[in-house]
Amino acid sequence: MIQPAASGLAQILRPGWELVGAAPGGTTSSEQITTPCFFIMRFLTTAVTSALALCGIAAAGVLERRASLQQVTNFGANTSGTKMYIYVPSKLATNPAVVVAIHYCTGTANAYYAGTPYAGLADRYGFIVIYPESPYSGTCWDVSSRAALTHNGGADSNSIVNMVSYVLDKYNGDKSRVFVTGSSSGAMMTNVLAATYPDVFAAGIVYAGVPATCFYTGTVNGWNSTCSQGKLDLTQEYWANQARNAYPGYNGPRPRMRIHHGTADTTLNVQNYYETIKQWTGVFGYSATASKTYPNTPASPYTRYVFGPNVEGVLGSGVTHDIKIFGDADMEWFGFTGSSPTTTTASSPSSTLTTSATATTTVSAGAAHYAQCGGIGWSGATSHKTIPNAFDVTLSHIE
Repeated sequence: MIQPAASGLAQILRPGWELVGAAPGGTTSSEQITTPCFFIMRFLTTAVTSALALCGIAAAGVLERRASLQQVTNFGANTSGTKMYIYVPSKLATNPAVVVAIHYCTGTANAYYAGTPYAGLADRYGFIVIYPESPYSGTCWDVSSRAALTHNGGADSNSIVNMVSYVLDKYNGDKSRVFVTGSSSGAMMTNVLAATYPDVFAAGIVYAGVPATCFYTGTVNGWNSTCSQGKLDLTQEYWANQARNAYPGYNGPRPRMRIHHGTADTTLNVQNYYETIKQWTGVFGYSATASKTYPNTPASPYTRYVFGPNVEGVLGSGVTHDIKIFGDADMEWFGFTGSSPTTTTASSPSSTLTTSATATTTVSAGAAHYAQCGGIGWSGATSHKTIPNAFDVTLSHIE
């Protein structure tokens, strides 16, 4: 007979129900929970206390109704048709913070809600989570059009910012504590939002993305193989200017950025980690060589590199594109929890990939949109044009 632990019970009951009050780590013994009891609690929404008593875990915890993911359709201007979903915890903080959590290619708002720790962390800390959903086939994000890469240019990036404004107004949110994070295509959008709307976001966390503007093709469905394959090795100044040009004339505060990547990522080559580090260290005027490190942090085989108060990198040795999300560490970066441990001085790993001055960018307007991250179903570009030195053209000079 299968006898899962109490923590497994909470996983099965989520998102509709949550076991609360049990000791951390699930101290209820396997003898206390049996498969028949799981059926009782799954299908009987009444007499909950009796069901728990039958399982012998009445003293271990109480079954509590969770808040649920809700769609919002009237949040403001939405030229791209991006969908908005929101999670508001039952115990909402006064003037709550807002976390925007952005899904990967082929993903959905519901998938990111169910597969990431942010809703559970919202229950703990009282913040609101916005889960945008891409409107495109394949559900990647538009990080390749000029509109998306320009402040108030429209497209997905502007729609997401309008979602933030809606939440801040409706729930009296704290405008100084708006954060953004995402995975893969969502990580690309995280960098784009940090560049195009630095006045909105206080911090960002990137899980396996590319620098802001790296994926530019001029089309919504563009596929930039030069970027994805890690063939760019450009300067701090170049990448910093790309971020600045996304919001011309802006001289205010910019979001703190933490960049995660795996060294064995074959979908978005690890070179994109180094280029993203260049971008944000360049913006803040830091050296691209780390001043401090945390070996095996947040966990092995990751190493955390500190470049300055506003820029950190987390590089996983041998980690693929299937990168782990570290919810507790994210809360620390966003300021919900305390400070980090003492670091030791070391050098950041050096980049080994380069590109020549005659490198070209392959652009495919006809590729499925999930081609952006090499997603399921993409079989390569069906038509393309080659633009010499396309990555040397700044957005401010694009006609």
